[in-house]
Amino acid sequence: MTEKRVLIVDDEPDICELAEITLSRMGLDPRSAHDLDSARKLLASAHFDLCITDMQLPDGNGISLVEHIQQYYAQTPVAVITAHGNMESAVRALKAGAFDFVAKPIDLRVLRNLVTSAIKLPASDLEQPLAKSRYNLLGDAPVMQELRKKITKLARSQAPVFIHGESGCGKELVAHLIHEQGARSDYPFVPVNCGAIPGELMESEFFGHKKGSFTGATTDKDGLFRAAHGGTLFLDEVADLPLAMQVKLLRAIQEKSVRPVGEHHEHPVDVRILSASHKNLNDLVAQGKFREDLFYRINVIELDVPSLRDRCSDIPLLANHLLQQLAKKSALEHTPVFTSEALAALSRHHFAGNVRELENIIERALALSENDLIKLEDLHLPARGMVEVTSPATDLPESTQLLKLEEQERQSIMQALEQSRWNRTAAAKLLGITLRQLRYRLGKLDIE
Repeated sequence: MTEKRVLIVDDEPDICELAEITLSRMGLDPRSAHDLDSARKLLASAHFDLCITDMQLPDGNGISLVEHIQQYYAQTPVAVITAHGNMESAVRALKAGAFDFVAKPIDLRVLRNLVTSAIKLPASDLEQPLAKSRYNLLGDAPVMQELRKKITKLARSQAPVFIHGESGCGKELVAHLIHEQGARSDYPFVPVNCGAIPGELMESEFFGHKKGSFTGATTDKDGLFRAAHGGTLFLDEVADLPLAMQVKLLRAIQEKSVRPVGEHHEHPVDVRILSASHKNLNDLVAQGKFREDLFYRINVIELDVPSLRDRCSDIPLLANHLLQQLAKKSALEHTPVFTSEALAALSRHHFAGNVRELENIIERALALSENDLIKLEDLHLPARGMVEVTSPATDLPESTQLLKLEEQERQSIMQALEQSRWNRTAAAKLLGITLRQLRYRLGKLDIE
């Protein structure tokens, strides 16, 4: 097997020698250049699987080399060496397309982790989405085709990505795809809802704790950062983090290490940070509710996920896919089909809750449908949900409406069961539905 070749660009001979020794011991073939001109000549003469460049070079800046490689050797990941604590230059390099960065003085452990991740990147056509992932982002609309291209490109980087989009549009799915298509796919993907962790437990959840460090700490705990070591930590609803925790999170990301509660030493961690929120972080920074330094650290690259309203042409495809999934989950012998009127109505609906709302509507319709056919009336679409109708501010949220509908269904089913003395077949006849539909609703509503 041919050795992987790595180009090291630095004007300090000691750093080049140290990097060459380290990479040679990893079974790689290192080559060194001491300025931009020499680096460009080496790149033109041979294929390199990775380039590591200093930011300050005698004849220019490392950023220009990053841009040169991005333009002419897009398959070659490039990492930059930055001055200690200079996060501004690291962020600039990542925005320019750098794979990752390592700070001086070079920590050999960090360098080895970086190189291992970089050389694992698959050589592929960057214009085509990778087929490696077990997750599927459905949709043929132009905005979805563009999103898939961006995901494929971002998967080849270690840059922090902030995923922005409305609730229910698939932000976590996008994060999964970035992870699964990248060099960290063999390691954990750890999602965490930042708004669901009690404030007093946040530090312990993220960084871990030592047994006995506080009341209730009966065992040692690694925490989310160490659980994601080597892989990806996905911070969902990152805007909900309290300011005190934002400071500690920023330090962990910058130092690539965490200190568990009750311990006096830090543990190194190697994670890629992906974050998401439906809130506008720029507005929160302006209001003083989100730290500007953390914002610039996690928002190196922003990725917008379109709402379902922005890709109405994909609704029939998504609806049929979700219907097949729900029918399989319910172990139905035959998968029902939509009438043309039902699909047309779904395509006109204003989905405030995006794909999540579409799934709820189809799940409800599946339970109410008969003869393996989902009709317009089975959807129970509110008039306010049509695209051409403006929603009054006094309307109840979709989630509240669904809860009200479920409560009405529960009351009707309980009344029919009591009248039939809990004979399910008789109860189904009273309700005007099939026994299969009744069984589905009993399970859905948790009625024993």
